[in-house]
Formats: sequence, C-alpha cells, structure tokens
Amino acid sequence: MADHNTKLRRSLKNPDEFTLTFELVPGRGGRTQETNRIVNLAKNIAADGRIQALSITENAGGQPALSPETLGTEILAMGSEVIIHLSCKDKNRNQMESLLFGWDRHNLHNLLVIAGDYPKEGYHGYPKPVFDLDTVQVLDMLSLMNKKGEAFLDNDENSDKEMSIPFFKGVVVTPFKLLESELVMQYYKLNRKVAAGADFVITQLGYDARKFHELLQYMKENRLTIPLLGNVFIPSLKVVDLMHEGKLPGCLIPDSLYDQIQWEARAADKGKKARLVRAAKLLAVLKGFGYDGAHLGGPALTFEDVDFVLSQADQMTSDWKNLIPDLSFNLPKAFHYYEKDHETGLNTPRQTFRKRKKAPWISAYSFSHWVHKVAFEPQGRFYDFCKNVCLRLDETKLRGPLSTFEYINKATLFGCLNCGDCTLAKLAFLCPQSRCAKYLLNGPCGGSHNGWCEVYPGRKRCMYVLAYDRLKPYGIEENFKFGFIPPRNWSLNNTSSWVNFYRGSDNCAYQKVKPTPAPKNKLP
Repeated sequence: MADHNTKLRRSLKNPDEFTLTFELVPGRGGRTQETNRIVNLAKNIAADGRIQALSITENAGGQPALSPETLGTEILAMGSEVIIHLSCKDKNRNQMESLLFGWDRHNLHNLLVIAGDYPKEGYHGYPKPVFDLDTVQVLDMLSLMNKKGEAFLDNDENSDKEMSIPFFKGVVVTPFKLLESELVMQYYKLNRKVAAGADFVITQLGYDARKFHELLQYMKENRLTIPLLGNVFIPSLKVVDLMHEGKLPGCLIPDSLYDQIQWEARAADKGKKARLVRAAKLLAVLKGFGYDGAHLGGPALTFEDVDFVLSQADQMTSDWKNLIPDLSFNLPKAFHYYEKDHETGLNTPRQTFRKRKKAPWISAYSFSHWVHKVAFEPQGRFYDFCKNVCLRLDETKLRGPLSTFEYINKATLFGCLNCGDCTLAKLAFLCPQSRCAKYLLNGPCGGSHNGWCEVYPGRKRCMYVLAYDRLKPYGIEENFKFGFIPPRNWSLNNTSSWVNFYRGSDNCAYQKVKPTPAPKNKLP
C-alpha cells in the first residue's frame, strides 16, 4: 500500500515550511534531446532535495507533447514526487476516469487541475476541443473518488464499493487581470474550486508584488484556507516577446518590464543573470508575505540556474520589504481588489469601491429573468400551466413542433445550440455552448485579456465578463461565488430543454449545493 501522506502533503501542511515545486514542460517526442535534458534536470533536482515536487505539464500551449504520466513515472522512480497536470481540453469524463485509475496504480496522486490551452493546429488541421468537464466539475469528480465507499456508478457490478483514491488536487488562479470583471470572476471561481475540493492553489505567473499580496489578502478575507504557492517564472527572451505580444494566453509582460528586460539583454549573457536575480527577489518577497510556497519554472533552465535562484533568495529573505519596489511591474489601468497602501506599495484592507451603474428598467436580462420567474420557478404564476402543456405535448405528435418552437425562440434570443440541458438562468442568460469557446459552466478560464476571449481576441468578449457586467447593476454578481453546475448530459442533446426541466431530467435535478443567496436588489 502506497504512503498517502506524501512529502508534498506533509510540506504544505507544515506552517513552518516553505514548499518548493518546479515545472517541467515535455515537448513533442519521447526520445528527443530536450526530453533527455528534462530527465537529467529532474535527476539533479531529486538528488538536491530542496524542491518537494516536480510538476509536469500536459500538452502545454495546445500542442501535443509527451504524456505527463510517462515522464512522471520515470521521475517517481528517481525518488522525487511529481504533480501531474490534468487538462480538460482533450478528454471526456470517461477518458479522465480511466486515466485516473491508471495514475492511481502508478502512485501518481498529486494533480494540478486546469482547463488547458485551446488546441493548436495539428494533423490535417485543427483538432476538436473536448472540454467535456470544467475544472470545478473535475474537482467534484476527484472528491467523489477520494471518498471511501462512494462508487461512481451504483449500477456497475464491477465497481468497488470501497474504492478510495487519495488524489491531492491543485488548482490555478490569476490575480493579474486588467478589468474588474475579469479579476473578480477569477476570485469567485476560486471560491467554487475550494468548495469543490481543491487542496492547494498556484498562481498564474506575474511580476507585480501588489497583485501577489492582493490574492493572499482575498483568500484570508474569504477564509479560503488551502495552501497558496506563488508562481516564479523565469522567461527566455523569446518567451518574453511572446508574452508581451499577448500570444501566451493569461501570461502578460507589462511594457515597463519588457523595456527593462530589453535593456538588460544588452549584457554579454543576454540578461539571463538579471532575470534570475529578479526571480530570487520574488521568491524572497513571497516568503515575506507568508505564502506557503513557490512554483518555479522557465524554459531551458539548468540545475545551476535553479541553485542560483534558491541560494540568492535565501540571502535576500531578511530584506524582502525593500525588494518590493523592484517587483512593481503592474499593468497600466489594471483593477485592484483593494485600495493601495502608499507607504508599503501593497494593499490596505479596504476594498476598492466598485462603481455600480443603475439597473435599467428593462433589458434582455431583466426580461429573461421575469419570464423564467413566472414560468420556470415553482412559485411562478404560470409554472403549473407551462409544465402541464409541455409535458402533455411531449406525449403527442406535437413533440417535434414544440421542440422546434423552443429552439427558434432561444436561438434567436440566446444563440441556443439545442443542447437540451439548459443553464441560461444560472449564467445571466448567456449560453456557454455558443458564447464560451471552452463551454465552461462554473466560471472563466484564465486566458482572457482585456475582456476578450483567448480564442477570439478582438472579436468575442469573454462570456463571464459579460455575465458580471449584466449582474452587477442588480447587486447579485457575488452569486458567482457560490453553487455548482453539473456537466452537460449529452443524452439530452437536440431535445426540448423545457420538457427536460419540467420532467426533472436536466442539470437542475443534480444540484448539490444550497441555492445562491437572494439578490440584494430585487429584479422585476
């Protein structure tokens, strides 16, 4: 029997220990020079002992690469712990479950659950993105697997009623967003992730000390008590250019930092030492803030680079407060959740005032809400009538015309794709099947920039940015902190969602949490 109280878990649970992880990025091919370089780096890190786990990405950047469990099994045999990235983009729920059983057999229990980068062009064009589950749904599935005696399929004679798999579940959040709507929805989704069973959280990469401080402050204020690791990323000059141009979703280099890196690049080493020193400063500041650890990474780093950063950070830790001005590369006009403390350059405990527009007397949202209230809520004036009509027509030859009538109306108003498992009322009457490139039901991914979808920049707004802006005038945007929307039931595809709702066979029948709080300002 494997030891479930692993080195990583013990380290993160110890308040006196600063946990270090390091990210490895496999490439295309299993026998390349780059793969051999990664394996040799992993051997040196394992022998050194200062880093508690090696994190292995899955198809980073949307490109196919060596599977993380293949490299993970090899590294595990070296005596080092690994964190396997579990991405939603390429696998449906059955394939995920199958992989997880295999990972359990190989003692690969540390996971980082991510939505994943949108697929890039491959064999004969672009592959079909899957995104059958979002990260909150995957966490819920993993939590079920963790609970002893709770089988997945009660009607499966081969399922083990005593099955219990000790997955240790990490997630990602980014405080480095420009718009209020983007940032706040990131934080609200973090609440959902923790409620679904997340065990630790790693930040997206960034270079603004105030933003790192902001996330820590938000988690404390909202009693999100899971361990927090800050991302310390050391980019190459090529990656710096890509980030500055916005070509790596969710990863941004402010103009001020970009200009400094270009100036540093005039040195004989192309500025590499300066970038390593900056990473060491950030590591020291994260320790000073009270982070539980740090997640290190960067392309083509050597063990000597890693050793330099760790050694320099140890020397700088006692002077961390004086390093904050060197790590204040904020995005111009970026929204901050808390007001600035001008003395420290960080944040005060006071939340930034979020100006709220007056709710319009009538809007697409308010009208849709009114219709839903009277026709689809049990206390609604026309609920019984609509329910009886839909269920009776569904038993007649008018079933087809009813479904067509519903689809025409909802396609016109909401861009409906006739999934039969409608979530409009839970998502500000915005359809995730047509408006979200990743079909996410429980909050945004981290790839949006300035309110634009990562897949369609400049052409399509992020659905959750639109949802936040719709709900805010009514004072109910905070509802996105709470709740759980189950994954889409594909057996309902191309059927009437009205009938499925009234019959109790859609996502509403699987609601697992209490309803969201009542609106602060009542809608019409």
